[in-house]
Amino acid sequence: MKATIVGGGIGGLAAAVAFHRRGWQVEVLERAPEFSEIGAGLSIQPNGLRALDEIGLGDAVRAGGLADPPAGIRRADGNWLVRNDVGDLRRRFGPWVVVHRAALVDLLVAALPADALRPGAEVHTVRADGSVVHSGGTSTADVVVGADGVRSVTRRSLWPDHPGPRYVGYTTWRFIAPPHPVDGSVEIWGRGERFGHVPMPDGRVYCYLMANAEAGSRTGLAALRDRFAHWHAPVPALLDSVSADAVLQHDTHELPELPTFVRGRVALLGDAAHAMTPNLGQGACQALEDAVTLATTVDSRGVGAGLAEYDRIRRPRTRMIVRRSLQAGAPAHWAAPLAAVRDVALPRLPAALFGRSITPAYVWEPAR
Repeated sequence: MKATIVGGGIGGLAAAVAFHRRGWQVEVLERAPEFSEIGAGLSIQPNGLRALDEIGLGDAVRAGGLADPPAGIRRADGNWLVRNDVGDLRRRFGPWVVVHRAALVDLLVAALPADALRPGAEVHTVRADGSVVHSGGTSTADVVVGADGVRSVTRRSLWPDHPGPRYVGYTTWRFIAPPHPVDGSVEIWGRGERFGHVPMPDGRVYCYLMANAEAGSRTGLAALRDRFAHWHAPVPALLDSVSADAVLQHDTHELPELPTFVRGRVALLGDAAHAMTPNLGQGACQALEDAVTLATTVDSRGVGAGLAEYDRIRRPRTRMIVRRSLQAGAPAHWAAPLAAVRDVALPRLPAALFGRSITPAYVWEPAR
């Protein structure tokens, strides 16, 4: 049996590893000239770690550096809006891990045979019969996995009438700062903008910023430094510690709900199926869940029944995560006077509210 995976990012490579471990021949078609990840940090939450356990890589990822759960949310002046019980979250759900995205990609690549990897293969068309037309010819497989991201060629090929990704109204910057003391994984909310910092095991700090903006607009590092200059420490220092070429900016999109993730012998996963806002940090984790679920259901039930079962399991869960993620980030982007109401109301909410709100995301068990 053979699986062809379109896209060599985290979700696609995880699917390839999952199928390979079950004895399938795998082929990973990646448009880029090499398998790498241009990105910043990645927080792998407990459900993502359980998915990695299913493909034998959980312990290797944990060895890269365990991390604390999110500490909470502050205002721009440093006062707490939401303060989480980090110890309780760790006891209830298990550890978090923070890694560089490229490190996780390297780990996944190393778990695959070299002849399964086909960089520099640009996919042109994917057909429901399991054939993939690409720059190197045509591949055929028992199952094709569309893991080619938010602007998926696989999705456009087989769902041509479905609306494309939609801009949610804010853009995102990411960078990794040199080692700097920070008080845990914290998000800071202003008026239509926010800043997050996440300590990495080697002392560096993964940082992200989001701000309301017109789609396609671009803001450089100098303007970001001015914009956040009066926020509480360590925000100005973190921005001052990096160079402009270290900052990545991408507009934030989500994908309207698909009626199915499966067509013929083809299944979508990750952003190609359910691109979501990053507010819950679940994008990569949901792609990992998709990958192990798809390989399990198809291998254990056969192609047709397995693809149907994958669709039945994954669409309701990812739909719920997409909606919760959009809702979770909305208050951060409120302007006055709603933001003032938010700043008064949030500290009055029960301390355990955050833990309860994210429980559905973290509580996940693999399909058998």
